Amino acid sequence: MGYAMSRLEIESELFEGGDVTNEAHCSNRPEKPFRKVDHEIAQLTNLKSVPNERLRQLVPGKKKLPVSPVKMLAGREGNYSGRGGGFSSADRCHMLGRYLPENGPWLVDQMTSRAYVSQFSADGSLFVAGFQGSNIRIYNVDRGWKVQKNILAKSLRWTVTDTSLSPDQRHLVYTSMSPIVHIVDVGSANTESLANVTEIHEGLDFSASDGGYSFGIFSVKFSTDGRELVAGSSDDSIYVYDLEANKLSLRIGAHMADVNTVTFADESGNLIYSGSDDNLCKVWDRRCFVARDKSAGVLTGHLEGVTYIDSRGDGRYFISNGKDQTIKLWDIRKMSSNTSCNLGFRNYEWDYRWMDYPPQARDLKHPCDQSVATYKGHSVLRTLIRCYFSPEYSTGQKYIYTGSHDSRVYIYDVVTGAQVAVLKHHTSPVRDCSWHPYDPVLVSSSWDGDLVRWEFPGSGEAPAPVSTKRIRRRYYY
Repeated sequence: MGYAMSRLEIESELFEGGDVTNEAHCSNRPEKPFRKVDHEIAQLTNLKSVPNERLRQLVPGKKKLPVSPVKMLAGREGNYSGRGGGFSSADRCHMLGRYLPENGPWLVDQMTSRAYVSQFSADGSLFVAGFQGSNIRIYNVDRGWKVQKNILAKSLRWTVTDTSLSPDQRHLVYTSMSPIVHIVDVGSANTESLANVTEIHEGLDFSASDGGYSFGIFSVKFSTDGRELVAGSSDDSIYVYDLEANKLSLRIGAHMADVNTVTFADESGNLIYSGSDDNLCKVWDRRCFVARDKSAGVLTGHLEGVTYIDSRGDGRYFISNGKDQTIKLWDIRKMSSNTSCNLGFRNYEWDYRWMDYPPQARDLKHPCDQSVATYKGHSVLRTLIRCYFSPEYSTGQKYIYTGSHDSRVYIYDVVTGAQVAVLKHHTSPVRDCSWHPYDPVLVSSSWDGDLVRWEFPGSGEAPAPVSTKRIRRRYYY
């Protein structure tokens, strides 16, 4: 035992003091000045990812450094945490959260049209990717990424704008620039799902009594219980569809411009977050609508339109990606009841669909910014680029990651704001990306048609070569 502990101490000292590659805390990337987030969110993040105090005491004088896996394992065997020899969820996140999925990439699929959406299922067993050329593919992750379902979308207008998999993973809905949301049976035996030829793609009409194809849907999400869909549209509205009653149950005139993104705040389904091209994020409480189209609160801070929102799942914090080239972290307790401070003008002309962001706007700050923190480095141009919290199970949500117009994936530390990893492979904008809910695996999808997998430490396969093909379209939307 004496020899083992002596060797353990030597190896641990080398681990904690040395330069170890592929670990978030050992990154040599330069950090930009960043105002640390408020004490509460920092504390909540640390509670999810910092090991037991007695385990940290194994590293005297080095409490700011991560506890090495060797000492974590030794502490577990010695029952330092008093948990009967097991790891707590925070211990697990401390172990797994330091290993970022930045090795590779390995090619999952290569299509001839732009990839717009890509997401793991809640349990990580399936992966869904939607492409502009009407294809939606569902891959079976547990069976070597074999295509389980190849869906050819019906009545597609422009592109697949969003998809959402039901909580029981039996149904998939997909949207385009149309008020009709289509639903597909994922569990059927057919691999090829050609709309209304090999399978029925039932259409759910979100247009109420308006009729016609008067608007498009940018964002759609299943509720946690799978009974409802929430959607954001180009007619400035939020829609809620009751799947059991098979009818539209709610329409909210939510914003003054396109509603690019909506999501449920937590499992209850009572709170909805929305983001719009009017630069605002709004919170909607379905239990207490004070007046028609009146939100529970408004959060100002973005200088340009909001492209995506991801909830932390606690009904309190969420992040948003913005066309002002920033991600912002929000605490809904800071929201206001009106938009009196919203900026309704700018002194420069700019259209994100085809222009670079004006240099004079990069250092501007909203005079009434209510956000908790701001993250910069990636670029949000040409399309509605998405951002997310890293998984709770493996990282304690200590990171934020996002696609980018510059063809990369960026990973930020929530508390420090540091760029802890930048993933480079693609040759066109990365609109979406998804981190596996349990494993250190991330998949990025791009307008170059590539779907690639990043891992730690890697699968042993040769990484994918840089794609030589190009999708030759001059203008992006």
